[in-house]
Amino acid sequence: MKTLTIVLTDGPYINQNAEIAYRIARAALRNCRVNIFLYLDAVHIPKRGQRPVQFMNIGSLFQELASMGATIRACPRCASSRGYASENGVCQEYIEGVRITSLYDLERMIRESDRVISLSG
Repeated sequence: MKTLTIVLTDGPYINQNAEIAYRIARAALRNCRVNIFLYLDAVHIPKRGQRPVQFMNIGSLFQELASMGATIRACPRCASSRGYASENGVCQEYIEGVRITSLYDLERMIRESDRVISLSG
């Protein structure tokens, strides 16, 4: 099975990158493994309790991807810099299925992928 990795750097509701990543990942999950790595302000994407009024709820979309089998990881330095704490990779402020891990995970994801897509502003 082929593997697709998507790297995001922008936070939710700044542009459409998170929603585009969701659509690409959802389609790819039909016949690929999908990794998503959240870097810089993208670490805000999986925050619980989002209630956008005029936009799709990006947190819910990524919850759906995690439940469909996507591997979603966040950069530890970016997350801690923005106030997200984790214990053994689990952040209580994040939706289920998202872990704060290591930049080494990003390197491994890229190395093991057939395709890598980077979406940034």
